[in-house]
Amino acid sequence: KTAAPVGCDHYVRRCFLKAPCCGKAYVCRLCHDAEEDHQMDRFLVKEVQCSVCNTVQQAQKVCQECNVTFGDYYCDICHLFDKDKKQYHCQPCGICRIGPREKYFHCEKCNLCLVSDLRGNHKCVENVSRQNCPGSLLPEILPLYFLFSAYRCPLCMHSAWNMENYWEQMDKDMAQSPMPTEYQDATVKIICNDCQTHCTVPFHVLGMKCSGCGSYNTAQDGGLIQLLQEPQQEPEQQPQSQNHRIRIPIILWRKH
Repeated sequence: KTAAPVGCDHYVRRCFLKAPCCGKAYVCRLCHDAEEDHQMDRFLVKEVQCSVCNTVQQAQKVCQECNVTFGDYYCDICHLFDKDKKQYHCQPCGICRIGPREKYFHCEKCNLCLVSDLRGNHKCVENVSRQNCPGSLLPEILPLYFLFSAYRCPLCMHSAWNMENYWEQMDKDMAQSPMPTEYQDATVKIICNDCQTHCTVPFHVLGMKCSGCGSYNTAQDGGLIQLLQEPQQEPEQQPQSQNHRIRIPIILWRKH
């Protein structure tokens, strides 16, 4: 039996969740959290209220009184009711994901479900789903971002692919494109987005290579340091034997 769904801005369903914390009825936990000064634990939900006959009952997919279906999809772990979006519950993730399931796999090291195209073709970040980067929670969105020649997460900035071949090509390109003479001794401080190493490396317009892990996924951290040659003095004032190069740090640019 079907009926017009009540739903909310978040889900389409025909029941209310009885909050285990305060006993109030809300369409979903997000609606509850927006109104209350505490959060609802969806995993502790035991009862729901039918939006058609108002019967309060054990959480289940079909109303025991009027037989209305509360949601096309129902997870008895997350207590998630919604219209069919090919959802599935991932046991290792501990939550429901939008599928279909056959197009995703769970990476044990990343501890995250990823699209099948990324199997063996992504750079693992250990336990990334438990880190603070919101991008790690959007496996359906990030692959679209990467299609447009981007190789790193726009939020946490880690390289999302195995970039070793690309870094090797960068090495070759830089070797074939030396900097002008006045910049050949210039160095710059960088921070690596992949391994978080802070180091000082040769400056090059094509990129700065991390001395820690070899990644070019780096960001300039401070000013450009250039080695300038000391001006030559008149022979009678400055013996030729004392002509030498000295290191004079000149800050040409500073990141704010």
